[in-house]
Amino acid sequence: MELLQQLLDFILHIDVHLAEIVNEYRTWTYLILFLIIFAETGFVVTPFLPGDSLLFAMGALIAGEHETGLNIWVMLLILIVAAILGNTVNYKLGSVLGAGVFKEKNKILKLKFYHQSHEFFEKHGGKAIMLSRFLPIFRTIAPFVAGIAKMPFGRFTYYNIIGGVTWIFALLIGGYLLGQIPVIKNNFELVIIFIAVVTFVPAIWAAIKSRMKPKKIEEIIENGDTKA
Repeated sequence: MELLQQLLDFILHIDVHLAEIVNEYRTWTYLILFLIIFAETGFVVTPFLPGDSLLFAMGALIAGEHETGLNIWVMLLILIVAAILGNTVNYKLGSVLGAGVFKEKNKILKLKFYHQSHEFFEKHGGKAIMLSRFLPIFRTIAPFVAGIAKMPFGRFTYYNIIGGVTWIFALLIGGYLLGQIPVIKNNFELVIIFIAVVTFVPAIWAAIKSRMKPKKIEEIIENGDTKA
């Protein structure tokens, strides 16, 4: 419970915490953010790490009045690499470990998350890898599911690169541009809450649909679809 409260505090006051990280570690901030984005996209057990809000806040912070010593284009390149590498590792883990890691009573690797992600993957095919970038939880589990379903690695990589570039560019540069607008700058916490709500709505809706139409894991794996 304490960890959840700390995570919530970090997300809601992410601009303050990022400023503290930049002041403390300066150019090492590149590596710290690389590791966070890599972990959020690369390990199926870390869907709780901040993604969208972190990218937006970092862009806004670099654009702000306080000198960070960080370059927005260097940050963009580093985080794109992190996102692409993360998904690639996640795909490989899925192909090796399989769906057995998801359990009904597991607090992190919940079976319903697998059901929701696979349903999303079935509906959108290869495009799910790209679209899931903008959906919390889904973006962590979708590449793992692609690995389980043995999606051709070339096709996966194609959507992985497009999705990774689009996601990082949209949020980081979006934060950089909007962070220069006074009304955004003065109501930053509300903006972060808005981003969190908007990005989590699809995941909540998928959870509701999943409860209405439960599926057995064997059926999901058997009917897997990797078509684009």
